[in-house]
Amino acid sequence: MATRDRTLTPRAVRSLIAEGHSIVIFEDSVLKLDSWLEKHPGGQLAIKHMIGRDATDEIKVNHSAATLKTMKAFRIGRKLAGPWTNMTPPIRGGVFVKEKDEEEDYPPSSASDTDTDLDTADDSISLASDRSSLTSSTSLTADSVSHLRQRRLPIHFHDAELPAEGKDEAHGNVYAMSAAEYTEFAVQQNVEESRIDYPSLDAVVQQDIVRRYRALHQRVEDEGLYDCPYVEYGKEMIRYTALFAAFMGTLYYGWYMTSAVFLGFFWQQIMFTAHDAGHRAITHNFVVDTLIGIFIADFCCGLSIGWWKSSHNVHHLVTNAPDHDPDIQNTPLFAIAPQFFRNIVSSYYGGFVFYWDAFADFMIPIQKYTYYPIMAVARFNLYMLSWLHVLSKRSSGLGTAKWIRPTEIAFMTIYWYFFGYLLLWCSLPDWKSRVAFVLVSHIATFPLHVQITLSHWGMSTSDLGESESFPQRQLRTTMDVDCPKWLDFFHGGLQFQAVHHLFPRMPRHNLRKAQVLVREFCRDTNIPYSILGFVDGNRYVLSHLDQISDQVRILINCQKHMAKTGESGLH
Repeated sequence: MATRDRTLTPRAVRSLIAEGHSIVIFEDSVLKLDSWLEKHPGGQLAIKHMIGRDATDEIKVNHSAATLKTMKAFRIGRKLAGPWTNMTPPIRGGVFVKEKDEEEDYPPSSASDTDTDLDTADDSISLASDRSSLTSSTSLTADSVSHLRQRRLPIHFHDAELPAEGKDEAHGNVYAMSAAEYTEFAVQQNVEESRIDYPSLDAVVQQDIVRRYRALHQRVEDEGLYDCPYVEYGKEMIRYTALFAAFMGTLYYGWYMTSAVFLGFFWQQIMFTAHDAGHRAITHNFVVDTLIGIFIADFCCGLSIGWWKSSHNVHHLVTNAPDHDPDIQNTPLFAIAPQFFRNIVSSYYGGFVFYWDAFADFMIPIQKYTYYPIMAVARFNLYMLSWLHVLSKRSSGLGTAKWIRPTEIAFMTIYWYFFGYLLLWCSLPDWKSRVAFVLVSHIATFPLHVQITLSHWGMSTSDLGESESFPQRQLRTTMDVDCPKWLDFFHGGLQFQAVHHLFPRMPRHNLRKAQVLVREFCRDTNIPYSILGFVDGNRYVLSHLDQISDQVRILINCQKHMAKTGESGLH
């Protein structure tokens, strides 16, 4: 029997992973991606987060049909018939031990890797209880948000003067917890809430969700929702040109602050198209869309599209995972989950530790007040992250896309020549005007940063295990923002984040149409579809930040009380 047709058992796959191989399941095939790991234009982490897992859905929604055809080059065998039981990838803490060799189970470790040159591919192999009693309503509304809040954390801090042991009236249990125990309690309670609010993790239930999702995906393709409406991008270009012309015109006449506002609006609007390009949603060609993204992000805005893609690929695969999703790793400025109360070791940043320190003790309790001010100046942080990326090994190790790094460095340098030298230094009369222009133009982009956080920061961060299906995890960790159609230009497609996470390559102008299909899917599967208006969504996120702050205040007071008495003061 040919090696590629050999059936590999889970035991065989575990042994291969224990030897250090990158094994991923795609449809009925077992793929060995060792030789592609270094070449992957989307970075190694996207593959590493899929090791030992059935990544069929993650691969299909992130790749064109042409790229999917290349998967057979890496096939080393077939999986056993039936659903695959996902393993925890090593990067997420999975431990694999090589088991006794069984020749009929898997090829010998000396078998050479499939080393097919895929440089011509137009895309990259980029990876990120019974419900019968549920009501038919599966949308998250303001009322249901309040209901969820009332259920959380029935444990409260009492003033230090009160006894260190007490009774929870609702449960009749005596509590006296350390800060670490309280953190674990909060984490586990969030897990239990997610288990209650979302479909069972039973294999039969999750397989039914997968089956329905794949039918939905096929319907999306059949209805042409992946086809790019180029006319809409023509309209976008008119708006971008008008904003840039307004910026130049007001600058010429010396209306510097008005000019700064128009420049900020230009940056905010044009980055929506860079987002589409980063997902290959415009031409569906990796090289062309990457060049579009580099021109917009690096040349027009001074931001690295390579950095964005590197982090965003991971974000889409492990959405809202505190240890792995870089989009929510913001301590000591923000914490959106109790997991951050302990030090977080980031897999994305190569083991960098986000320490919980005295500065976090000060900042997190006031985070609902600092949220908007920090979002207003968040663009400065993106500049730093962009340059750190293009100068790092992460950027230089893009395999078949090594040309991206020098192109980004050149375009970002040109941006700073135009913005820093020709605009700020040569066109503005004094330092007061220069500083004010920089602040106003950058603050004008803050709605974009609010939109980016709005759909995730109030959603679940719980790890429900490897048995949870791709569509359920995306809908559990992502919220849509409701708005009238005429306001779509302002939100730029980011208001359809739940839909976007299910179909990341879909052009944003088609997301509203797909939203109707996703609502039907949620009703059929009993997965809550979370959607709030923009104002309610902001209130929801602020409320969530405040709730986390309350928990931090409990921990701080607990630590103070323990320092004085040796007892926690938690009841």
